[in-house]
Amino acid sequence: MPSHNQKPMKLTFAFLFGSIALTAQLTIQLDQLPASTPVDPTLYIAGNFNGWDPEDADYQLTETNGSYTITIDPNPGTLEFKFTRGGWATVEGTATGAQIGNRIYDYDGNAQTATFTIAGWEDLDGSGGGGGGGNSTAAANVSVLDEDFFMPQLNRNRRIWLYLPPDYDQTTKHYPVIYMHDGQNLFDATTSFSGEWEVDETLNDLHAAGDYGAIVVGIDNGGTHRLNEYSPWVNPQYGGGEGAAYINFIVETLKPHIDQNYRTRPEREYTAIAGSSMGGLISQYAVMAHPQVFGKGGILSPSFWFSGEVYVQASQVDYTQPVRFYYLASQNEANGSVVTAITAMGNQLNAGGYTDGTDYTVVASNYGAHSEWYWAGEFANVYEWLFAEIIFVSTNSVELPELKFFPNPTDSLVQLRGTFNASNEVRIYDTNGQLVQTKTAARQLNVGALPSGLYLLELRRNGQPVARGRLVRR
Repeated sequence: MPSHNQKPMKLTFAFLFGSIALTAQLTIQLDQLPASTPVDPTLYIAGNFNGWDPEDADYQLTETNGSYTITIDPNPGTLEFKFTRGGWATVEGTATGAQIGNRIYDYDGNAQTATFTIAGWEDLDGSGGGGGGGNSTAAANVSVLDEDFFMPQLNRNRRIWLYLPPDYDQTTKHYPVIYMHDGQNLFDATTSFSGEWEVDETLNDLHAAGDYGAIVVGIDNGGTHRLNEYSPWVNPQYGGGEGAAYINFIVETLKPHIDQNYRTRPEREYTAIAGSSMGGLISQYAVMAHPQVFGKGGILSPSFWFSGEVYVQASQVDYTQPVRFYYLASQNEANGSVVTAITAMGNQLNAGGYTDGTDYTVVASNYGAHSEWYWAGEFANVYEWLFAEIIFVSTNSVELPELKFFPNPTDSLVQLRGTFNASNEVRIYDTNGQLVQTKTAARQLNVGALPSGLYLLELRRNGQPVARGRLVRR
């Protein structure tokens, strides 16, 4: 599937409106296939309207006189999809078999027909390079924990991925953990259905720059079960309702296994859950439903439209538990409605007692799309904000207690907590380990002159380091 720096393929369609259509449906027609296509192929369409299942019988195209068509009834909004011959190893590509971005189509809900042409297939028209047909792009410190990890709460099995920090085998450190959905898309382009997040490359680069490190547990989505598992609430048209059981699997089965077998920091303040689209919806639910387990949530382009109950839940939780939520969306998603949705959630959190900039942040960008390449490009920002208060030390340093300060992120002033006198000194280092600022016997720091980025604050007493913390300068 496409890497994060590939832009989706935006197509121009000729709309043929059906004058006698009784319902608003979208008819998709393939009028040309590449010469390499096998005789009598079985063709499917897979997209964000069917959980990206590449072999969904309900989304198989029908052949009539050499033309392949299917009529679907998706929710109005931005549709993303690709055509396959029954798997991601046999997904469409360019005429030379290279990867293409997701097809994007803005569906307004009216009855219409859109016609497409397939230029080639990744497995038949060249070297390929994605969807299961190429070499793995996962880093060496990524592994498959289990191809068939049993989910007793759902009576299913699922592949689980594991990312360990580069220094895991060389230290005795214990690490925070991030649980992430759509595991197929996190590390490896060859297993992705719509592009790779490059979580491993991003975290490895941050670690090389001095980041403390984190463990990431990736959980594959269940294909046709995806929509059901990613919402505890039922949408009359699309399903749902298994989300509570899915999160219970993480809380009751998967997390205990990870904490028992790996050097984790199991406390809630070191445990995050993150995902995009429906994965953002279920991550929001998880933090609110299990605040004793998850203290942080990465909510990227969430499908809050799936159920208004997500706002009801947010209005009824205990706001005394400290959290950190990072909300992200692009103005280009569904005509700005996703930005509107996360803004509304931010307002709900604020009304409940959480503070913007401390407990949550809402980021609306003018670029991007509802796609993996967008989330991949933003993942470092999500990670650094969620874990801004976690200890940040170089791999050669000893672990120290956490230095408390606020606000974080900040534009200029930082207030440190605790008692300060002439024996106290605060040093600020950049990610290259260079000392950029020193302040003695001061509780308040002004970092407005520093460039935006990630910094290490180190509190020293009588010349010895006693506490450290990460600061994000906006």
